[in-house]
Amino acid sequence: MSEDQFPGWHGTTIIGVKKGSEVVIAGDGQVSLGQTVIKGTARKVRRLSPGGYDIVAGFAGSTADAFTLLERLEAKLEATPGQLARASVELAKDWRTDKYLQKLEAMLIVSDGTDIFVITGAGDVLEPEHDVTAIGSGGNYALAAGRALMDTDLSAEEVARKAMGIASDICVYTNGNLTVETIKQ
Repeated sequence: MSEDQFPGWHGTTIIGVKKGSEVVIAGDGQVSLGQTVIKGTARKVRRLSPGGYDIVAGFAGSTADAFTLLERLEAKLEATPGQLARASVELAKDWRTDKYLQKLEAMLIVSDGTDIFVITGAGDVLEPEHDVTAIGSGGNYALAAGRALMDTDLSAEEVARKAMGIASDICVYTNGNLTVETIKQ
């Protein structure tokens, strides 16, 4: 989908925070078209349970594309139970090389409570250096705020919520209607 076909599609900020024995993935609920908020209560953070293993995933980008990727990730996890890193790399390889998947426009943050990864269509599986990562329209704002809050006594969830609050104050494509999922080691 090009910017010419659907000009001005914006929306979503997703943050992942790993602190102590927990990982939190939080996402806002706003979807915008140009200067119009189309929906303010979208749910972009999901809990998956492939093969009985608990995984949390947040997505930015096209919802249909993200759901396609989440289904593929679940299939990879069922084939490699308990191996999120391996399943993520396999998904990224498929996404990078498959002609159908190459057209998908989304990014994922995924965690099993131990590891946290960003998966992109460029074939990247990235593990954050500072235990905070963020994607989407307000991702850079949430990332900066989250990194600044990591040295405080706040829990992972409190860091994620405060960082998302800061992002929603700055980014017009991000709102304060959050979906928050926590997963522990």
